[in-house]
Amino acid sequence: MMDAREALKKQSAERALRYVEEGTVVGVGTGSTVKYFIEGLADFRDRIEGAVSSSEQSTALLKQIGIPVLDLNATGTLPLYVDGADECDPHRRLIKGGGAALTREKIIAACSQRFVCVIDGAKQVDILGGFPLPVEVIPMARSYVARQLVALGGQPVWRDGVTTDNGNAILDVHNLRIVDPVALEKAINQIVGVVTVGLFAARAADVVIVDGKERG
Repeated sequence: MMDAREALKKQSAERALRYVEEGTVVGVGTGSTVKYFIEGLADFRDRIEGAVSSSEQSTALLKQIGIPVLDLNATGTLPLYVDGADECDPHRRLIKGGGAALTREKIIAACSQRFVCVIDGAKQVDILGGFPLPVEVIPMARSYVARQLVALGGQPVWRDGVTTDNGNAILDVHNLRIVDPVALEKAINQIVGVVTVGLFAARAADVVIVDGKERG
């Protein structure tokens, strides 16, 4: 039997399905709530052209239910991207990357007209930073980037044993209280060797669905 938290995740995913338009390509993220969204897409398999996936994990799930997985380079702008988050502030700005798919997630979000974020209530925060901020880095630059992150006030920890789908490393930055997410996103992205940072602030979510209810 599904526990209460999983039931709320499923409710959020089902509400996100309302934004799926017939005849379109859907951007699909990664994570436990998104898994329910992918399961729900099975009912749309004959009504949508396909999906663009942010991770190998989601790609496998989409293929299992018979939905074509398309190359973003061939689709152009997407009408919809649905994904989860590790934290969400009152302005719909997010921390993402707990599943190490942040770069592909950020690319798809940038290419989408509407970004719908599905989370459970525990992910809502007043100020971002309680969840360690993931930063994807080129492996040879890991130590250099870590020193620059220390200079910005963080405590980076290498996520040892984890390699992203892009072949890179992850640094998780602890002890940050992110009062200006847009400025910090820009600053970290400018560090040489950084692929991207898991702050989704310059391009925040358009709609947040929390425990099955839209926050707008």
